[in-house]
Amino acid sequence: MNHKKDLPVSSLRFWIERISKTSLRALHIIGVVGSGGGMIFNLELSLWFNYWLIAITSGVLLVSWEIIRDWRWLIQLKGVLTLLKVILLGLFIQLSECKSELVIFIILLSVIVSHGPAGLRHYSILHRKVIQSKKEIKG
Repeated sequence: MNHKKDLPVSSLRFWIERISKTSLRALHIIGVVGSGGGMIFNLELSLWFNYWLIAITSGVLLVSWEIIRDWRWLIQLKGVLTLLKVILLGLFIQLSECKSELVIFIILLSVIVSHGPAGLRHYSILHRKVIQSKKEIKG
């Protein structure tokens, strides 16, 4: 039985999704750089707050994109480490004296999630093996 979601993605849809995801990632990086710099250099909140909003909004959209595309993202290391980054963001209030270190650690986790080998990113903590995502759109 061939379901609609099992059909290949059309070329037009692929490019629209790829450009959309790449644009969201670009906005996310701008937001992280702007807000991260503000935190690391202990600048006044008003100077970097808009970057923080961009980072949070684009991050929520990117996570939502991944979960909607394939829920298994949540049990792959790329999803688990992304959720760990969100938890670390929540520690900013309790560990306010360590904000710079937290920002740097979150950025390092981001590099691992984005640029680590596929066998690491796609490793399922539930299955204890690599599982491939469905219809992954890079970007």
